[in-house]
Amino acid sequence: MSNGTDQPSAGEGGSLGDAASHFTTEAGGTPAGPGRYVNVDALTSVEFLPGLGFRPVLGQKAMTNFVTFEPGAVAPRHVHEEEQIVVVIEGEFTFDLDGDVRVMRKGDVAVVPSWVPHGAWATDTRCVEIDVFAPPRSSLLQLAEAQAAESAAQAAADEAAGSTAEEA
Repeated sequence: MSNGTDQPSAGEGGSLGDAASHFTTEAGGTPAGPGRYVNVDALTSVEFLPGLGFRPVLGQKAMTNFVTFEPGAVAPRHVHEEEQIVVVIEGEFTFDLDGDVRVMRKGDVAVVPSWVPHGAWATDTRCVEIDVFAPPRSSLLQLAEAQAAESAAQAAADEAAGSTAEEA
């Protein structure tokens, strides 16, 4: 049985992995930085093209970009070095993966290896999808870093306002 990754699947109720090693608490290295929480709805959406909104969240070695296609929006066919995984979470759009064109709906996933031509467009419906990039997509890094700085500044301002209110 295959799970779409060319790896064997465990089957019903079976297990291929070792839960103890998967959920280990023993660090095999030094943390790359502190963890953080992000509210995607609080991020400012940036449109590089009309009707195509991006809200990237940056990790150390990966990036997740929350993308909104308004009706009629188009992401032109393009290529990039970064691997990309596309997950539709709401609505639908048409996706062109190197000439294999399909309508993708909620729950559909496309895997785009480095340098493979791809593009997408919405017809008369809105689509919300998530793009996962590894490594982070270079053209979105500046936007993600600016949003992270803005979030940190807002958190500091909120904390300062809370301290001032407690002192009063």
